[in-house]
Amino acid sequence: MMSDIYGFDAFAPKDISERVKNIGVAKAGLPWLSVLMLGVLAGAFIGLGGLYYVIVKSDPLLSFAASQLLGGLVFCLGLLLVVVAGAELFTGNNLLVMAWAERHITTKQLLKNWLLVCLGNFIGASALACLVFISGHTEMNQGLIGETYLKIGVIKCSMPLWQAFFKGILCNVLVCLAVWMAFAGRSVVDKAVAIVFPISAFVAAGFEHSIANMYFIPLAMLEKYAAGQGDATMQALSWAGFLHNLMPVILGNIIGGGVLVALVYHIIYRRKAVLAPGKE
Repeated sequence: MMSDIYGFDAFAPKDISERVKNIGVAKAGLPWLSVLMLGVLAGAFIGLGGLYYVIVKSDPLLSFAASQLLGGLVFCLGLLLVVVAGAELFTGNNLLVMAWAERHITTKQLLKNWLLVCLGNFIGASALACLVFISGHTEMNQGLIGETYLKIGVIKCSMPLWQAFFKGILCNVLVCLAVWMAFAGRSVVDKAVAIVFPISAFVAAGFEHSIANMYFIPLAMLEKYAAGQGDATMQALSWAGFLHNLMPVILGNIIGGGVLVALVYHIIYRRKAVLAPGKE
């Protein structure tokens, strides 16, 4: 067969659903300290993708489309590190809904994993924001990088709740599809190719990723306080503004990844396993 000659051996969608379920069970059973530490790593990894993104966005010579596309491509670093190096990312872990829907993990286990991972992600992302600020990185490009963080932070903290919610849904549909397709691959190259297009698409489209915002907004606040900027345009950039953005985005991310990806694929491929165990 041609597939044997050329080694086309990616997992089929139904096989992916089995892998996602099994990995969800394994993730739910990890010790809490391991989950928290892996969450810290993932938060920092996504922050590194955000750092790379802002370098591109700070260049005023790029057109809008070029800036969005190139920014999206380099942001992929974050999820590549999560998937290949190994870490626990809240948005990707919304796929645990598949194991939950099959009753292999309890609601308590699901929520405990999400809470620990989200906490770890926040610690990692915000700690990286502090390190980046202290390093003086934001002074690069004649201070335009710092100004870009401020613009990003203000936009996110000023965003209407409904807009943040729906952008959160759209974002995590693409993120979880990227993770889903990465499970189809058997090599690092396979996983990288699967990740690049969905992730670059959500970034280019301006959708909202809760963990990326845990890096962008704290760093923007540090820039604000260091620069002493207290004008009206900066008032939204605060801890209250951070929560104003984060809450609807987290909820949107859960619906996008947990319902529109994990639950939909559960109904397509795994529902029979629940109705008639052992007779798939």
